[in-house]
Amino acid sequence: MSQLRLAYYDLSPELLQGFRSVKEGLEKSPLGLPLVELVYLRVSQINGCAFCLNKHTQSLRQTEETERRLAELAGWRVSSQFTFREKAALAWAEALTYVTATHADDGAYLPLKDYFTDQEISDLTFAIALMNGMNRLAIGMRQ
Repeated sequence: MSQLRLAYYDLSPELLQGFRSVKEGLEKSPLGLPLVELVYLRVSQINGCAFCLNKHTQSLRQTEETERRLAELAGWRVSSQFTFREKAALAWAEALTYVTATHADDGAYLPLKDYFTDQEISDLTFAIALMNGMNRLAIGMRQ
């Protein structure tokens, strides 16, 4: 286990507050908290953030997410447990998390239009960006 490098939450509280404000806004999003948490968990799986994996798995369990869906999230593409809407969101989450390889191409973006409003796509993109940022803070500072 690693020791915390810096208490970034105490050292940069105003900056962290910006992240918290985005999180609070997403809690009111028409996307719905279960989908937002599912995206947070998938992004955290990709980035390998143990702190966030634990946090978002617990949050999803509180929304009565099934153990099977939690277990199959990393293999969502071949799982029958996820809706087309969720799969579109997860594909976009992966495209943005792996942006250096995917360049957020139209193959990941255009399917969103079938399942989400423009506001929801914007909110989803903020959720993905937020979790990638939070993962990098937590991993970089060894939270």
